[in-house]
Amino acid sequence: MDNEFDVIVVGAGFGGPVAALICAKAGLKTLIIERSENVGDKVISGLTIPFYGFLFGPEFIRDGNPPIERPSDGIINYIIKDIEKGDIDIDDSLRVPKPFSPIFAFGYNTYCKPFCEWEVRKAVDAGAILKKSTTVIDIIKENGSIKGVITDKGEKIRSKIIIDAEGSKGLLAIKAGVREKYRPETISLADTYDYVMLKEDIDEIFGFSVKMCWGWDEQRIAPPLGYGNGLMVWPYRNSIHFMQDQCLKSNGGPVPNLNKLFKEYHRNITEKLPWWKNLVAPRAKLRARMWAGFEIYVGLNKTLRNMANHKNGMILIGDAAGLESTELCDGVPAAWFSAEIAANVAIEAIASNNTSKSFLEKYDKKIKEHPIIQWSISGKNRYNLRNAQKEHSIKKLRKYIHNGWGLGSLTHFMSPFFKNLLLYVKNDPTIIAKWIRMFFRYYQNWIYENYDYSQKGNVKQITSKKIKRIEKKFTRYLRVMDSLLSSLKKRQKLFSVILIPLSNSMNNIMKNSLPIFEPIYSVILKLLTRILNRYSIKIVKFTQYADPKIFQNLKGVN
Repeated sequence: MDNEFDVIVVGAGFGGPVAALICAKAGLKTLIIERSENVGDKVISGLTIPFYGFLFGPEFIRDGNPPIERPSDGIINYIIKDIEKGDIDIDDSLRVPKPFSPIFAFGYNTYCKPFCEWEVRKAVDAGAILKKSTTVIDIIKENGSIKGVITDKGEKIRSKIIIDAEGSKGLLAIKAGVREKYRPETISLADTYDYVMLKEDIDEIFGFSVKMCWGWDEQRIAPPLGYGNGLMVWPYRNSIHFMQDQCLKSNGGPVPNLNKLFKEYHRNITEKLPWWKNLVAPRAKLRARMWAGFEIYVGLNKTLRNMANHKNGMILIGDAAGLESTELCDGVPAAWFSAEIAANVAIEAIASNNTSKSFLEKYDKKIKEHPIIQWSISGKNRYNLRNAQKEHSIKKLRKYIHNGWGLGSLTHFMSPFFKNLLLYVKNDPTIIAKWIRMFFRYYQNWIYENYDYSQKGNVKQITSKKIKRIEKKFTRYLRVMDSLLSSLKKRQKLFSVILIPLSNSMNNIMKNSLPIFEPIYSVILKLLTRILNRYSIKIVKFTQYADPKIFQNLKGVN
């Protein structure tokens, strides 16, 4: 193999292949180095990728057919006050309401391995070269600049820029002198159980919702909130994940015996939680168990947050740059965003023949300006759970859960979301129609397991006049929407003077209005349940039998 490249991407997780694809499409000679024999071999875990990752992420993902295991319509929180007595509160306020659910998803549950494999194949199709079963153990440094990598096989592979996507456990960035090792109190260790379960049972018990459990330390059912975490159950197509996670260290305290504690928590919760014991346990079969670490609180540590994410000839993305979400324990959107930014900066740097740290400063600036990235690494609700535990305050416990995984999250999410959304609409008003098609296409793909590189499922089209009539209406409405929104492109002052500045106030607006709006909203949803469910069924049926072409985001098709 040739040992000279424009770009070397280290790691074939969620972020690396995105950077590689963009660089390869730009005509750069791009190499992906992956330590596993097969992409994703070292993970059996999955996660929920929030919807904003798909909206604001790479175009090839938004307009493609990635493998998803189940759309998610929100979170059901179980606040366990006394598990022995069955004293449990429920906060299920963060749910996409009918009739928008389940088409318009809160996120998409997916296994890491097939999704990363899908991304890598896209990158290879674009011209990137994949080198597997190879570990990068060191860098090539000349005159203070990074000029390539050294592998465990003794190979010296040169490049103009390295994009480090090796994740939180990689040591390459530390060896390169770009950053220091993450501290124990910022790392969470996750204990994941993978259960096989029939789809119809999952549909009945979970529907499209992720379940999260929280409890007091003395109940011994979830990792202590003093260490900042809880317990989550994700439903997939034919399986579920039970995950409990705990930070390695807290405020200088001793490192807990995690192996012993996790077994105890798992036994207690599965034997005492009514819906698990009665509904899940009789129908689920354990398939695998995995331990994994991730850097949940790097963004809250001032020293680590301000660490460098670039050097002469090197850029860090995703987990390697400490961009894990503090609230959702999910770094995929930030990995995609940072990979896209890094690739574009790398393309510009190579074209300018300038890969110096001062030039690559553009990457750091764009990361710090990205509203979603900065919001995701700065949320403190999960971290503050330890205060509720310390004071044994049910009021604080409810507050932090509601603000982190309930409707209260809108009080700190709306400003970054709308700021990002308006920037996208300003640049391309037709993006909204593309997003709408994406949601419908993803759901139809989920029904038939109709993904790129897979055995295509045949869409059961009904050639009824009713379906054809709805298809025409759907297409016509999107065209009208495009026309109306395209007219906004001529009114740049509307964005720059009114809408974008207004987005900065959205969080405050929600803080003031949510206490009034939320109770009214809940009552309206209950009163309209039957009607909304009926419309939801109709939309799902249309999506199931519609011509797939109307959901495709093809160039020139609106």
